Amino acid sequence: MLPVLVLVAGVAGASPGASDDVCSAARAGQWQLAALRLPEAWRESRGAGVVVAVLDTGVNGRHPDLRGAVTEGPDLTGASPRLSGRHGTAMAGLIAGRGHGERHAEGVMGVAPAARVLSIRVTLENADPLRAERRSVRRDALAAGIRYAADHGADVISMSLGGGSGSWEGSAAEERAVRYAIGRGAVLVASAGNDGDTANRKNFPAAYPGVIAVGAVDRRLRVAPFSNRQDYLSVVAPGTDVVTADGGDAYAVGDGTSSAAALVAGVAALVRSAHPGLSPYHVRLAIERGARKRPARGHSPAYGHGVADALLALWEAGRLAHGTVPPHARPGPFAGSPGPAAGRGPAVPPPASRTPIVAGMLVLAAAMSVRVVSTRRRRGRDSA
Repeated sequence: MLPVLVLVAGVAGASPGASDDVCSAARAGQWQLAALRLPEAWRESRGAGVVVAVLDTGVNGRHPDLRGAVTEGPDLTGASPRLSGRHGTAMAGLIAGRGHGERHAEGVMGVAPAARVLSIRVTLENADPLRAERRSVRRDALAAGIRYAADHGADVISMSLGGGSGSWEGSAAEERAVRYAIGRGAVLVASAGNDGDTANRKNFPAAYPGVIAVGAVDRRLRVAPFSNRQDYLSVVAPGTDVVTADGGDAYAVGDGTSSAAALVAGVAALVRSAHPGLSPYHVRLAIERGARKRPARGHSPAYGHGVADALLALWEAGRLAHGTVPPHARPGPFAGSPGPAAGRGPAVPPPASRTPIVAGMLVLAAAMSVRVVSTRRRRGRDSA
């Protein structure tokens, strides 16, 4: 779900060098890198050797930040999409974006920049005219996509979508596919949903047993109002003001549990890369045990087990796999975490200010007369 989408710059078709201001602003605006403690986690793992299946609207593997990272899988919608995979490209960038330019210092850096993406189209963009014609989309596309991913080497399956097979009750075919994929060793991650401030409906595939359901928090690590509150929630992760790759060569800023789920799928890829022998259950356990800002009772419908933390997830995975923790990954004092998580890790730098990205947008607007376009979109079936 990406209910708010702001085009940072319409640079589609331009070379990366023609949009240096935007690319630098995009990297500066990635506050989730510090919030997830990725610079520290990358000393242990960058996701090498891991395949993350992105079940979404398709991925533009030609985006500057995703070149060489994407394998294009099948289109299981049964339709002929008229729009490119903007949502899928955004999610893939958050998972495995590797930036571009000198030392990859520009553009979007994903959580697991050394991982590979397997793109499987299972739904259409919100704005695609075909979405209004439900019969034009294969109803078992998600179930088929999960099985395809499991059969083609996916270590992690990321599903930033929701609504089941056109309903809010899920489907037997999808639940069987989830069990099949877990049995094949895949870790499944899905967005919790974006109607937490209204209907707060049970969201599928997040609600299927065994799936890591992810909610969204803001820069202060407070649960976003739109993030669904449910007993099956696993963890929360950054989901507001998140900079993503866009369908062309552009970048976007958005809100939604889609982004949060993609980030946690990236964390699962880091864990899988560092500890390939861990079962899907133990990968999930490492992510949940490694969460910080944990609720007083260990779990709540709003926070799940707490805020995802890549460094602590790797630490917990090491304990589960070997009973040891690499010295550089040993948590020190953690400032500002109440409850059971207090004292579990090094202090986290404050989230990056939004000033750099705003400044970048203004500079580009002055230089290129690019308009900043803002649209509000509430995702329905198959987008979260």
